[in-house]
Amino acid sequence: MIEIKGLVKCYGDNKILDGASLVAKKKKRTTIIGQSGCGKSTLLRLILGLEDFEAGEIIIEGQSIKGLSEEEKNKLRLSFGMVFQSSALFDSLTVAENVGLVLKEHTAMTKQQIKDKVMHVLELVELEDAYHKMPSELSGGMKKRVAIARAIINDPKIILFDEPTTGLDPVTSTRTELLINKLTDYMGATSIIVTHQISTILNVSQEIYMFNEGKAIKTEGADKILQSKDKDIYNFVNGLVE
Repeated sequence: MIEIKGLVKCYGDNKILDGASLVAKKKKRTTIIGQSGCGKSTLLRLILGLEDFEAGEIIIEGQSIKGLSEEEKNKLRLSFGMVFQSSALFDSLTVAENVGLVLKEHTAMTKQQIKDKVMHVLELVELEDAYHKMPSELSGGMKKRVAIARAIINDPKIILFDEPTTGLDPVTSTRTELLINKLTDYMGATSIIVTHQISTILNVSQEIYMFNEGKAIKTEGADKILQSKDKDIYNFVNGLVE
């Protein structure tokens, strides 16, 4: 479980988060929505300890990250899986090398053990045939699936997704959403998904928060959010401009 309590984050005089509070429940998918620049991706960086915050608390599995040393933060990061918006694959490495890098750098696993684990997660994302391919040989949807494979290679209990379906066509987007559901359920992972894609909101979410004016507003579930009684939420998910 991840608890965010009264989080305040500023960039200069611009207050991005102003007392935001939310709970990402254990083994559930929590989706964060909101307009560009509202602090969605900033929240992920704060959870990972990549940036400091001015006030509030971030509690991960009962441990506050406030005051952790850089060494302690690095150790904590290894317990996360992270899927970046751009996939963030290393162009000079094969698919297998990209996926297995964290095992090579941070475990004592043998080459064969790493190979077996990489093949296993590539099978989970239905990309075992891409083992020897380079990122330049992959479609956008395939790159996303490689990024997901890399995120789950270390069996994380928490997975963060930053705009996981941005740039994908509707069919590939839906396939990616269904894959996210399948893998997070399979792993029993606590997940936070940052997105502005309506299909992702509807297909993936188990809990939904909207960031607006620095606050985190808990919304209706995916089955009711399109008819939300909150005007700001209704306008956002229905693409309305006042």
